[in-house]
Amino acid sequence: MSDPLDDVDETLPALRSVLDAAGPYLASLPGRLVYDTAAEPLLAELRGPLPEKGTGTAEAVGRLLRVGTATGTASAGPRFFHFVIGGSTPAALAADWTVSLLDQNAFARASSRFAHEVETVAIDWLRQLVGLPSTWGGALAPSATFGNVVGLAMATHWWGERHGVDVSAQGIVGLPRMPVLGGGYVHPSARKALQLLGHGRDTVRGFARDDVGRVDLAALRRALSDLDGAPAVLVATAGEVNAGEFDPIADYAELAEEFGAWLHVDGAFGLFAALSDRTAHLTAGIDRADSIAADAHKWLNVPYESGYCLVRDPSRLGRAFGMPGAAYLPGPDDPRGGYALLGPESSRRARALPIWASLAAYGRDGFRAMVERHCALARHLAALVDAAPDLERLADVPLNIVCFRYRPAGGTVGPDALNEINRRLADALLDDGRVFAGPTVYRGQAALRPAISNWRTTAEDLDFFVAVVRELGAAAASRT
Repeated sequence: MSDPLDDVDETLPALRSVLDAAGPYLASLPGRLVYDTAAEPLLAELRGPLPEKGTGTAEAVGRLLRVGTATGTASAGPRFFHFVIGGSTPAALAADWTVSLLDQNAFARASSRFAHEVETVAIDWLRQLVGLPSTWGGALAPSATFGNVVGLAMATHWWGERHGVDVSAQGIVGLPRMPVLGGGYVHPSARKALQLLGHGRDTVRGFARDDVGRVDLAALRRALSDLDGAPAVLVATAGEVNAGEFDPIADYAELAEEFGAWLHVDGAFGLFAALSDRTAHLTAGIDRADSIAADAHKWLNVPYESGYCLVRDPSRLGRAFGMPGAAYLPGPDDPRGGYALLGPESSRRARALPIWASLAAYGRDGFRAMVERHCALARHLAALVDAAPDLERLADVPLNIVCFRYRPAGGTVGPDALNEINRRLADALLDDGRVFAGPTVYRGQAALRPAISNWRTTAEDLDFFVAVVRELGAAAASRT
């Protein structure tokens, strides 16, 4: 096979083969291994030199399906608790297939009026979902990391304006270092965004009052006061990754208003706490922020890649991300312009379709129910941990993460040995494959921090998870 045109009749059969594989794969998710190390040798089938002559659509797609369904991590399933990863709801999965079918370039209205309209509605629905004012806007991005890039890029432009500089045209060379302040929860993705923007990941000054990372508001106030009126950026975290804790966003907003600072909120998954009356207090004050980054591929349960940034003043997006003139490209204010001129990417997949489909299919009530169910499941897991003689919970459970460790019952184990047991346990979990939860360090203690964000997860999955953890923990402890 040497030319796709010679293979055109294989299009529909290849798509049918994907559909045929989808049925058994999706049906297997509730009980399959999250990762099957025994299948790893199959990965060799993907390797080799670039073919001079292709094998054709049917063979290539068939091989990819055979290897992928055997070796892919079942992160779409109910027993994946590593990182904070949602699955793909039925509406989101079907819409994502539609994205590839239509193959729209969501660069601008000029390239796809359909993609532009879906994105416009999706961004507004995301705004409404968390109760932000109608004057807010936003931009979709590949991830919360790029959502942080969007928000902190606008902060950079705002900061440059305060110094009389258009950083779009002139950059930040010659300006003083941009003050970026927060507590102890600032996530590496926000630091990476600052790194990409030229400020450096170490520019963040964190003011924590304890080894958990809770912010020292008095110290933060003093630091802002010491700037003597110079513009600064505050970074608050809605949903810290080890235990799901929150910075006091309303207090940050008070400081931002008092000192004239920009407030950016990293709400990768924690922003969704705003959906429920039971957890909305955690996000109090988000409407007073200037920018908020979040992920749709976490708690909204749409496929990767899908992040976004919501912004108080949408007019700043075009100023920060509008491209220099090219005769064939529309500008950010052109009626034929669009979202590529309001965010970091130019050629863009129509990632708004799964977001729109999910919100249309399930509405605010559906996602509120899912958030509340997951928080209840986290409390169920915490109760299982508290009841087990060989498990120890290390933190409160404000949202959907339970931070705990294995601690052998009936014996005295020193802190170093206990950390080693839990490091072995985390490695064993990732290799065992029945459930998936990875390692962390909390207050100097090696631990696990399973996060519940998949729409399929049930109490039975968490019961099974605890049983596996205790089994592997006992094996890890026996080797000390």
